[in-house]
Amino acid sequence: MNSSLWCGAGGRNATRMPIFVRSVLIAAPLGTVFGFHERADALLLLSPAFPPVRVLQKMGGIEAGSQVELKIGPFRWVALHSGFEKNRFFEDRQISGPFAKWVHRHEFESVGNSTRMTDRIEYQLPGGPWVNHLFGWAVQLGLRPMFRHRHLATQRYCEKGPASSRDATAIR
Repeated sequence: MNSSLWCGAGGRNATRMPIFVRSVLIAAPLGTVFGFHERADALLLLSPAFPPVRVLQKMGGIEAGSQVELKIGPFRWVALHSGFEKNRFFEDRQISGPFAKWVHRHEFESVGNSTRMTDRIEYQLPGGPWVNHLFGWAVQLGLRPMFRHRHLATQRYCEKGPASSRDATAIR
């Protein structure tokens, strides 16, 4: 399931907030898929070659309270992990970076012997509602191939097992 949504509370002065949602069904157990995201190198394995991602500083893993400072292309990005429930979800929020607001929720659901993984991103561009309305499509356009890549990397690693970590790195 792939979709891009706008949400808002109706009415004349409603603020419409862009939301990006992308799901994938991975033929691997829930613990394997969630465990892959708990790896110290998961972010680098999931990051496409462009834009380049560098981890500048990292405190903790994906548990609530953990923080990571990144350089993504020309942007410095600091994210705080704000929610965590093992094998269900983890959430990170941009503390500083290019967006006025960025909340990324990673959700995991067992579906028989497989796992449905859903990335749900709520974001706002700097400049207010009109900027979101006029340019939110450009963010959506950039997120689609990024999450296509991330989901493919997760599938390759989790469906083939730990030996395929080389494959996940190779698709960068």
